[in-house]
Amino acid sequence: MSEFIQQLAQNVWAVYLDTAIWLLAGLMAAGLVKVYIPEDAMKRWLGGKGFSAVGRAALFGAPVPLCSCSVLPAAIGLHRAGASKEATVSFLISTPETSIDSVAVTYALMGPVMAVYRPVSALLSAIVTGMMVAFVNDKTIGSEAEIAADRPPSCCSSETEKTACCDSVNKKFNNKLSRALHYAATDLLDDISKWMAFGIVFAGLMMTLIPDGWLAQWGQGLGAMLVMLLVGIPMYICAVASTPVAAGLLIAGVSPGAVLVFLLVGPATNIAGIILVNKELGRRVTLVYLTGISVVSVLMGLLLEWILAHFNMQIDSSQLQQHHFVNEYITLVGALVLLVLSVPRIRNSLIPFFSKV
Repeated sequence: MSEFIQQLAQNVWAVYLDTAIWLLAGLMAAGLVKVYIPEDAMKRWLGGKGFSAVGRAALFGAPVPLCSCSVLPAAIGLHRAGASKEATVSFLISTPETSIDSVAVTYALMGPVMAVYRPVSALLSAIVTGMMVAFVNDKTIGSEAEIAADRPPSCCSSETEKTACCDSVNKKFNNKLSRALHYAATDLLDDISKWMAFGIVFAGLMMTLIPDGWLAQWGQGLGAMLVMLLVGIPMYICAVASTPVAAGLLIAGVSPGAVLVFLLVGPATNIAGIILVNKELGRRVTLVYLTGISVVSVLMGLLLEWILAHFNMQIDSSQLQQHHFVNEYITLVGALVLLVLSVPRIRNSLIPFFSKV
């Protein structure tokens, strides 16, 4: 038992280290969106209904270098700034799967075929799932008014005090960057911190319980793809970090189609993200979000298998290497900063700048 607890603690810490720096990046991105992009502009770009909004959101998120944890606060920030639910889901799927760095690493480890097919599949998954969400007639929870109802009263809690409150905020944070930092490290982080903590612990538990080589034994076909769905959906893993894992699965004998399913659902979903999507967009949207990405991922995996067989092509995983994409000292500093910011009492005592007004 003591060995299990020790291994669990090591895995949870490892997941937290991988998560922290990227979550900070996502929080900062959300803060900048909140402050620098007017709500009217956001509503024009991503607030519409139908295919145009979904397509813009997918293309808008594709080059952004945010992974599966950092995209969560960014997506929530977009939704609260006026993005529609279908555009939010499209952004949430396309962003962690199609960043430039993940495509580059895919090319380096698995060759040009997967480097092209992976982002195309991700964009298609984002657009199809977003369009499915557009047909969901569900109450959108998570608006600024409803989120505010769950928070302790502030100086902005009534309309009559709103002007004085805004004057106080503007006086304390006299530039946009200050306001972005404050929003990201207080309101937004406080909303998601407990769910992210749960997701990190759950991911560490999965790493502890699933033995090495267990995924590889499933090998080929639709059954292997379904196993990858079951494992990849709740797991936290970034698109970049998932690529060496996927290349290792290829070497171990897992089919390219099953590996693609892992590459698509792993970065785009995790247990914390599922919880936050449910909290922000509602249960029906969450179910459609999971169904859409699962179905499209499996279909694209099956199509990949057919293309490879029909055209006698292969996925090259001979360049497999283990990379460290972020310096370990930067990772550790990010983990400590996030820990301080996540506990309001510590945050406010050590950094008075982040005390709420």
